[in-house]
Amino acid sequence: MNPAYILTLSCPDRTGIVHAVSGFLLERGGNIEEAEQFNDHGTGLFFMRVRFACAEHSEAALREQFAVLAEKFGMHLKLHAAAEPMKTVILVSKEGHCLNDLLFRWKSGLLAIDVRAIVSNHRDFYQLAASYNVPFHHIPVTAATKAQGEARQLEIIQAEGAELVVLARYMQILSNDLCSQLAGRAINIHHSFLPSFKGAKPYYQAHDRGVKLIGATAHYVTADLDEGPIIEQDVARADHSDTVEDLTARGRDTESQVLARAVKWHSEHRVLINGHRTVVFK
Repeated sequence: MNPAYILTLSCPDRTGIVHAVSGFLLERGGNIEEAEQFNDHGTGLFFMRVRFACAEHSEAALREQFAVLAEKFGMHLKLHAAAEPMKTVILVSKEGHCLNDLLFRWKSGLLAIDVRAIVSNHRDFYQLAASYNVPFHHIPVTAATKAQGEARQLEIIQAEGAELVVLARYMQILSNDLCSQLAGRAINIHHSFLPSFKGAKPYYQAHDRGVKLIGATAHYVTADLDEGPIIEQDVARADHSDTVEDLTARGRDTESQVLARAVKWHSEHRVLINGHRTVVFK
């Protein structure tokens, strides 16, 4: 089987981009297996994702040759080996539903990731990590130790070569500096009650107000708290008969599913950042 690659690119829109990419691959014996594109008329940008097989050139040679094409069109271009799982580090606090869901999907072959480490400011899930044979790092965080804790987190992320960091209900606000270091490769999940119900026990607040919809949002982490480019959202219905426990359980299920989809799409290189928004080639 010929090695497969995934090419993603964005650039100013103009005529001839698709022709140039497909022609470039044809000249090098590449066979296109998937191709998706989007023209954002509002920003004048063009986005494209192409999966192709090519046996005649190595990944290094293709990367070098693509650089010439990228320069010609002003492309922000990335090339990935399709068979290579994305090295991932997961951060978690005391709620483990998203962590447990991701680990199960990963071991079941449903996510193209390789979980290299789990980092937590609590010890609650060290046994869960051990059951999946994943290193667990306990890094307590206080106001006085936040800087040192984040430095240790970043050290682990870099040592593992992580291309993706997942905040699976990690209940600490990352510093602007760490957000900058992880730009475009850190995904957060939270309930979609914000900004109405902030702080502790949002499902209790929502129940008290009699909400009819509960939901979850997965987005990239930025220095603007919970305002990064959104990757995926979903909702579930609620009614007067639901207890707080019902809402909480349904909300956690929704959070797990939304985060799993966001991680899946990111790990398959289907998400391209478009300013404050995303383009998701599903």
